[in-house]
Amino acid sequence: MAALNETLLLTRSDIAAMMSLEDYLEGVETAFRMHGQGKSFGTAMIHGDTPGELEFHIKAGGLFWRDRKYYGLKINGSCFSNKELRGLPNILGVILLFDGDSGFPLAVIDSAEPTIKRTGAGTAVAMKYLAAPDAKVMTVCGCGNQGRIQTRFLKMVRPIARVFAYDENPEAAEAFARNLKEELGLSIRPTQDLASAVAQSRIVITCTPSKRPFLLKEYVLPGTTIAAVGSDNPQKQELDARLLQGNKIVVDILSQCARAGELHHALEQSLLKVEDVYAEIGEIVSGKKPGRESPSEIIIYDATGTALQDTAAAVLCYEKALARNAGSRIRLLD
Repeated sequence: MAALNETLLLTRSDIAAMMSLEDYLEGVETAFRMHGQGKSFGTAMIHGDTPGELEFHIKAGGLFWRDRKYYGLKINGSCFSNKELRGLPNILGVILLFDGDSGFPLAVIDSAEPTIKRTGAGTAVAMKYLAAPDAKVMTVCGCGNQGRIQTRFLKMVRPIARVFAYDENPEAAEAFARNLKEELGLSIRPTQDLASAVAQSRIVITCTPSKRPFLLKEYVLPGTTIAAVGSDNPQKQELDARLLQGNKIVVDILSQCARAGELHHALEQSLLKVEDVYAEIGEIVSGKKPGRESPSEIIIYDATGTALQDTAAAVLCYEKALARNAGSRIRLLD
């Protein structure tokens, strides 16, 4: 264990140079398993609006990671005009990693790279347990950075061969198909006919900032697994709330999804109760409950994003940086 006298500063390029997709996949699966085993603590989520377009997402949570306790706090600012108006990323923030015994700040880590990757890894871990093992066709709704990383990760856990790319901006869907089909060796078809694409797919990923439901119940056939990734505040909604009624619902963190996820909208419309949720993903990864039990069941995975994913990613970044003597070191207590 390193002496508690220096704090590591890790930039986006530091992280990208150290962390592979496999690292994120393993780290997130471990975090979900530990949560299912009761080896997590202090999870919290705060959504903060501002007078303008900017909104803040604050997530925190701790893990008993091997023989040590870690606590992570992530704060992201989201402003979807940043790129156009300021030449900045639309999402900016940091993850603060603390020693779980003393509270010493171990690292300050740029949050963009870990957030993008851990989100894709979270979906892939969920689909490993929930999607049909032979699922070869998927639809991706939302063809930005997150849609790309979701597709890369899904290909690691399921034998994906064909992808439908849907976006409200047809040019984004076309660029998605053009850029990824050669990289991943997949058949990728841009489409504006979401109903037809979903009817042909065994996996559907929604990763948009939409505030109106666009994936309707009538589109979804038996045997489909849906990962709803975009809704992380009460105003966002991608799924027809009727989709959750009568189908198997799995969430990342139940309390968060009841406040801010797709589950929130179904509860608000009295379509179901909290007790109708089948499981948190950690219960399934840890073996407490089975995942997919029937080839014909429709499964909804509601993911608001958990700080445990951020903490796991931050721990891996921190430990790799120590081993490689990477990053910058600062002494906050001087």
